[in-house]
Amino acid sequence: MTSFAAMDFETADFKQDSACSVGVVVVRGGQVAERFHSLIRPPRKRFVPMFVELHGITWDMVRSAPPFAGVWPELAPLLLGVDFVAAHNAPFDLSVLRACCLAAGIAPPGLTAHCTLKIGRRLWGQPKNRLPDLCQHLGIAFTQHHDALADAEACARIVLCALEAGWRPGS
Repeated sequence: MTSFAAMDFETADFKQDSACSVGVVVVRGGQVAERFHSLIRPPRKRFVPMFVELHGITWDMVRSAPPFAGVWPELAPLLLGVDFVAAHNAPFDLSVLRACCLAAGIAPPGLTAHCTLKIGRRLWGQPKNRLPDLCQHLGIAFTQHHDALADAEACARIVLCALEAGWRPGS
């Protein structure tokens, strides 16, 4: 049975290395096996106001959080111990992961990734494929958009629906 990790990053500014939150949901045997969330102290104190409006994370909230290098020892085993990683708009989340790794002096992992945005378009042909819209279409309970753990959980549920509908990684 397929194992995967659904992940989501929130960023503080327009630079890819500015992760301020990460959420990961690991699925094994068709069941959620692990959930992980951490705030991350980004390398700059600059937070773009429109991003704060989206995710609600401020400098005061992350001031004492670990930098990415401090989160990596917990994050890495979740991502590296699965068949693939999924994210809604995977190119964005993978670029954040790569930039944060490089900024921290960590070799970026080579991951097989799948994008639930693309999976949703292909399988269900929805005109609106924002995460909340796709969750609504699939009947997935969704708590709070732009909360990294809630977004990762929703992404994991979308992949489970896709697997149930016959989608297979690599297809």
